[in-house]
Amino acid sequence: MKIFTIIVTYNGMKWLKRTLDSLRLSSVPIIPVIIDNNSSDGSVDFIKQNYPEAIVFQEDKNLGFGQANNVGLKYALENDADFVMLLNQDASVEKDALKFMLDVSDGESMLSPVHLNGDGTKLDPQFKNSVLLTDNGMLDDFVVNNCKSTYKTREVCAACWLMPVSLLKKIGGFNPLFFHYGEDNNYLQRLDYHNIATLVVPKALMYHDRENLFGNKRAFYKNWVYRQALSIATDINLSWTSRRKAFWRLLKDCYFARLSRGHYIFGMFSVAKIKLLLKNKSVRNSKEQEKQLKTNWL
Repeated sequence: MKIFTIIVTYNGMKWLKRTLDSLRLSSVPIIPVIIDNNSSDGSVDFIKQNYPEAIVFQEDKNLGFGQANNVGLKYALENDADFVMLLNQDASVEKDALKFMLDVSDGESMLSPVHLNGDGTKLDPQFKNSVLLTDNGMLDDFVVNNCKSTYKTREVCAACWLMPVSLLKKIGGFNPLFFHYGEDNNYLQRLDYHNIATLVVPKALMYHDRENLFGNKRAFYKNWVYRQALSIATDINLSWTSRRKAFWRLLKDCYFARLSRGHYIFGMFSVAKIKLLLKNKSVRNSKEQEKQLKTNWL
């Protein structure tokens, strides 16, 4: 079985040793594929000198998260991968995490481990909010120590995804309309549309070493409202009525947030801008691509 782990790096020297050492210790052999987004902190030299088993793509510009991952996904498909694991540069996996996920894989579904914080003392807050607090019974089973082998979810951060190659051939790569943040939500929307399950494996553990809810706080809040609108515009699961309601909720939230806090992330967003977004040719074309089962953007 051939398994590649794709890691997108950008000035991530402080995490790379822990991340790559965890792959070396994996009980299931795995091949690291590094896509470096033009780091300036010596990341590439460090990897080449200390991890010769890694395959390194050194980009001459920052491609963003999704498009950089697409480079690795394309390489994996072209080199007979059976599975691909996406792993953040600030994440690491337990020795048997991959084994536990493979043990329950049906060869079609997306799999994710449980996401802990960096030192493993508690759950990653985003994982807790998006997975445990949904109505799938996982939280109750955690409390009474009676977990199932897998739990369905509709949202889990792409800090660690295990993807069978059959899934990649159906869904393809990340939508290039999303540069950084939002691309994983869009991908999960596409899985939902095509009735492909996303499963969390309680036995499998990973560590996400970030200080706040969204890693790079400045990058997350930059263009936040636009990304929310883009996510709504590209969601192929939404009817015209549902999409209209979602846009109005976003506009209302922005309006009241400006009145109460004047927070810079909300900026000015209007009905006119939404109309332009919906008429955008790239947005409309991407939605048609996402409805098709093929290797989009790879």
